[in-house]
Amino acid sequence: MLPPAPLRAGLALLALAATACPLVFAAEHITLRNGSEFDCTRQELRPDPAGDRVRLYLFPTTATASANANYVEVAADSVLRVDIVPDPPAPALPSTASAPSRLGLGAPGTAPLTPAEMHEMLARAGALHNIDTDLLASVVQAESAGNPHAVSRAGARGLMQLMPSTASTLGVQNSFAPEQNIGGGTAYLDQLLTRYHDDIALAVAAYNAGPAAVDRYHGIPPYAETRAYVARVIRAFNRRKLAAASLAVVAHPVAR
Repeated sequence: MLPPAPLRAGLALLALAATACPLVFAAEHITLRNGSEFDCTRQELRPDPAGDRVRLYLFPTTATASANANYVEVAADSVLRVDIVPDPPAPALPSTASAPSRLGLGAPGTAPLTPAEMHEMLARAGALHNIDTDLLASVVQAESAGNPHAVSRAGARGLMQLMPSTASTLGVQNSFAPEQNIGGGTAYLDQLLTRYHDDIALAVAAYNAGPAAVDRYHGIPPYAETRAYVARVIRAFNRRKLAAASLAVVAHPVAR
């Protein structure tokens, strides 16, 4: 965890404008001759005089990530086998009888989180990882609009839209449990902020499109959907900060 840094608590000034693109997903398991394996949404042959290459589009890391955000390119003759992966069964939703607590399973049918409960969870996670609560709230709003039962077509789940593999890596046992989901999503955002030296724009872009895409382009990837996502999060973050500052001035006019 990094020591307190201004970029994690101040205004993030950025203006981006773009429109989101619909996502389309498939599933193929690619095995290369060197033993590497990839799960991808689709392939794209890219002719090259020096030798044809194949671009393998990997699954997005979050629900709002662009379908074209993550990919790897390999030589066409390095592909050993392509297997079609059947669609997984729809995830079973916890029953309301076994999950009465908002902090536990978070089953559909339970009372929605109140703003106070949401703020309390975000504040705890933010304090643990030294991340501003308003930034976390802005990411939650962009990812799920505050719906703890949200499930994307790609399979991302919960308030911060964690993919099952990401959730497992972060130790999240149930992505529909609000506090677990927020804890995992905050830990992941902490990793990204550390990786990009507290640059909020790059960390948020990586949360959406994946760090591989940010590293490839040495900045926010030129994906319309990712740029729109970053702008949406940062605008919401700045609005929250400006609103808090306005309230402080009203409450303590002498401080002005």
